Amino acid sequence: MNDSLSMKIMAGTCDFPAWPPGGSLGGRGEKNNAVVMARIGFCSRRCRDSASRSPQKLLVTAGLDRDQMVGMINGKKINGVYINEAPLYNAATSNPDKLVKECGADSLPHACLVGRFVDDRFVYRQTFIIRSYEIGPDKTATMETLMNLLQETALNHVTSSGLAGNGFGATREMSLRKLIWVVTRIHVQVQRYSSWGDVVEIDTWVDAAGKNGMRRDWIIRDYNTQETITRATSTWVIMNRETRRLSKIPDQVRQEVIPFYLNKLAIPAEENDTDKIDKLTDATAERIRSGLAPRWNDMDANQHVNNVKYIGWILESVPINVLEAFSLTSMTLEYRRECRQSNLLESLTSATASIVVDSDTDPPHKTGCCPELEFTHLLRMQADKAEIVRARTEWHSKAK
Repeated sequence: MNDSLSMKIMAGTCDFPAWPPGGSLGGRGEKNNAVVMARIGFCSRRCRDSASRSPQKLLVTAGLDRDQMVGMINGKKINGVYINEAPLYNAATSNPDKLVKECGADSLPHACLVGRFVDDRFVYRQTFIIRSYEIGPDKTATMETLMNLLQETALNHVTSSGLAGNGFGATREMSLRKLIWVVTRIHVQVQRYSSWGDVVEIDTWVDAAGKNGMRRDWIIRDYNTQETITRATSTWVIMNRETRRLSKIPDQVRQEVIPFYLNKLAIPAEENDTDKIDKLTDATAERIRSGLAPRWNDMDANQHVNNVKYIGWILESVPINVLEAFSLTSMTLEYRRECRQSNLLESLTSATASIVVDSDTDPPHKTGCCPELEFTHLLRMQADKAEIVRARTEWHSKAK
């Protein structure tokens, strides 16, 4: 890149004046080979000095051997500037499967870590690296990490589809009616947890769930081996953002999402946990942890505690020896009500199953047999004992 050109990284996008003269960037020959240093816009000092010139977008390449326009970032709102759906390929390209190429040795780091549509645009796929701050004491990802990745992929799916309004995952018609999505139930099955530095690939899609619900499923694979390591399914309903009351799906919203419905199950019906979760009480709970206080940073954009935060509080009442010696391989959450920052919470846990496993056989997490431990959980308000989340967890011994 031309050394005389002073570049400034902006947290957003920027229109570029007609620059550089002659259309050459850095004098590297006929093809411009600027390298993107981040998935955000670049702004030169000439942007401020040449406002009278007609604006143009800067075309760059990021190790993908083709020009890309740094003007949109996956349809996301960056520092208050709304950006439409990102055309992560040349406007002349219409095949979404070509959005991302395999990252070679000479490619920009993480250039492949971008979402794209597959399976005739019914499935949204995104890859992630497991970061150091996303692992637990055994150096593998935690259930909270997986749930955060599932949530991130779901939100990016809505945004990249062009449906996003001004809400947290809400469509345009939902935003007009002050409606938001809320999850009522989620079931996650983990075959294996990824380790620090691993790359995972997540697929997500949606389908109808009854008359007034939507089902969202996910599959997580190891990016290198394509082994399926996690499956998840969830049910969502609509709530009014101001009254906090559940609402039927308006016809206008239904027409927005129906084109994206895919009749496909991440977890086969016979393997899905649909059984009722029993309510724990002071009399039936074996362990109770009180005084759990949500923090301001636990709140999400919908003005309630993010549903992923509940997992950590639920596990607060699990015996420490279980956390150390067993892996959480299945979790089912039933969300009963919202939680705000001002609420103090209690976490209740009780063992519902303890199965003796023959040590001469393979570990159960590899044979697919029953879990060695099963717990029932309840997260509730400390003041009035109102239920927030019921949960059921299954655990297997950690691999030796």
